[in-house]
Amino acid sequence: MSSFRKLTLQEITVLENNSNKAESWDTVSVSEYFNPENIANSRFSGEIKLGNFKTEVEFPGGVKKKSGIYNSVIHNCEIGDNTYINNTKNYIANYKIGANVIIENPELIVVTEKTSFGNRAKIDVLDETGGRQIPIYEKLSSPLAYILTFYRHLPGLISELEGLIRKFAEEKSSLTGVIGDCTSILNSGQIKNTNIGDHAQITGVSRLNNGTVNSTKEAPVIIGDNVVADNFIISSGSEVTDSVVITNCFIGQGCILSKHYSAVHSLFFANCQGFNGEACSVFAGPFTVTHHKSTLLIAGMFSFLNAGSGSNQSNHMYKLGPIHHGVIERGSKTTSDSYLLWPSRIGAFSLVMGRHYKNSDTTDMPFSYFIENKDESWLAPAINLRSVGTIRDVLKWPKRDKRKGKELLDSINYNLLSPYTIKGMVKGQEILKQLKKVSGDFTDTYTWQTTFIRGNALDRGIRLYEMAITKFIGNSVISRINNCKSCKTYDELLNFLKPSSSAGKGEWIDLAGLIAPKSEVDVLISKIENKKFNTLKSIEGSLKKIHQNYYEYEWAWALELFEKRTSKKLADVSKEDLINLVHNWIECVVGLDEMLYEDAKKEFALNSMTGFGIDGDYEVKKQDFEKVRGTFEQNAFVQEILSHIQRKTELGQSTISFLQKLT
Repeated sequence: MSSFRKLTLQEITVLENNSNKAESWDTVSVSEYFNPENIANSRFSGEIKLGNFKTEVEFPGGVKKKSGIYNSVIHNCEIGDNTYINNTKNYIANYKIGANVIIENPELIVVTEKTSFGNRAKIDVLDETGGRQIPIYEKLSSPLAYILTFYRHLPGLISELEGLIRKFAEEKSSLTGVIGDCTSILNSGQIKNTNIGDHAQITGVSRLNNGTVNSTKEAPVIIGDNVVADNFIISSGSEVTDSVVITNCFIGQGCILSKHYSAVHSLFFANCQGFNGEACSVFAGPFTVTHHKSTLLIAGMFSFLNAGSGSNQSNHMYKLGPIHHGVIERGSKTTSDSYLLWPSRIGAFSLVMGRHYKNSDTTDMPFSYFIENKDESWLAPAINLRSVGTIRDVLKWPKRDKRKGKELLDSINYNLLSPYTIKGMVKGQEILKQLKKVSGDFTDTYTWQTTFIRGNALDRGIRLYEMAITKFIGNSVISRINNCKSCKTYDELLNFLKPSSSAGKGEWIDLAGLIAPKSEVDVLISKIENKKFNTLKSIEGSLKKIHQNYYEYEWAWALELFEKRTSKKLADVSKEDLINLVHNWIECVVGLDEMLYEDAKKEFALNSMTGFGIDGDYEVKKQDFEKVRGTFEQNAFVQEILSHIQRKTELGQSTISFLQKLT
């Protein structure tokens, strides 16, 4: 469709004989091989460009129809080759429609004014009063959204980013919308001021207003029955179906919202899932999942969250408006009927159980159980490190990444043990040791902030944190050593172990999936403030580069921690020091895996078989359970634990052998 021509008199005659009308046939242009036979009972006005309609379109059930335009009113549109449009109830106006598109029974498809198609729509995230209002754009990533949301104390940074988003929105602004190639729009209501990408499947929607559907051939977007969406962006590979209502929302790549879910002023990044419940002013980082009708997520920042049924939070402790918000750090879970009073902050990979009526901050106690007992909050530090469910979650997330195509917007670090989680463990262990030092060894219950900790839980927490810290340091050292198998002398190895730069030392942060040294993020922020970037794409590229350099940064941090704990600089670390570290690492890895193994056994205990073999004796119950769940020994995860013990033990032994051979 690179060139168009005017209609011939013969073509106009055929069109009019097929009950077509035009304000003026002079404003209708057609492709070189245009066939007027496949246009009937339609009306054209404004500037019209029509492709060649020669193929058949196949519908579900094997029904075939000729491409063309039938029973429709078309105004100011360009329509690509072999597109099928039928029975528009009102009209289609101001759109460039691609090739092989199917549009049947739409109520209205129109661009009413110059619009940016949802780009720069304002989202009142976390703070319903608009104190953290951010503008969205169709390539927004979770790390950049994190910076826009949480760095309000840097007005120059925010102003520069908002200016770049405004510039992007202006470049996208148009009086004409786009419907991409191979998209289908069936039996739908009003579609206003909305751009739609290639291969989108839109069926039975009620309303799409002021938005962008970033569908691609590799990752189509599906929008289903009775969906209502206003001021939105839906990214590639996402599904929004079954009466979902979204207002002022960004939906990231590979997300699924369905089953009457409703969300207002919220951000959902890669692979989030929302069914049945509701969200208000939520920052949902990657893999935030809520499946239950009674679950409310409000004014909170989450990532890798699994929200149980009836989970909710309250930001209503105010007199001047709902300004409070909370943070549940990555990898956490909330049990059924859990409640948190904002403002609160829950440490990474924690389990929240019960109702908590005090403002809490467990950031420095990751991998903990946060439990209510008689209206009081109790903490079991580090206990989630021995939970088989925690490890299962970490393994399943990469496998459940639904994103496809070359352009992945969010930079996601899946590591369970990272400088971000380990720095919490280091602080947590120090706090627990200090509590014990101050209160003594024989105290049954310790008090920390707004929580209580039992004596045996405190001792166990110190021990588990130590095992995890040793495992992390060993992981980094062994990985580094095994990248230098060509070294012949110990001096060569020490030289190889030197970090390439100091980048990575110091504080680390989690930018909604991107784990990074704060120093590197600060450098990027300084560049933005000083107007070193002309485009959002270049900023996003810098964030991706930080993500790609993670293991270099991690090594600098891990080595710094190792030196601190051994009170030795790298140059003073002996071969025996490294061999002892590897021995300790094997012990900790095997010890943690054995705890996971014992925890997995509980899933196959007798009480877990309750309800199986309903009309039989114990043997029938056991057989029924094994047919459904399998045996403990044959369970894939159990086998992986045993295999992991063997692999890591062999890796440790081979590393020790390598070190011993060095001269």
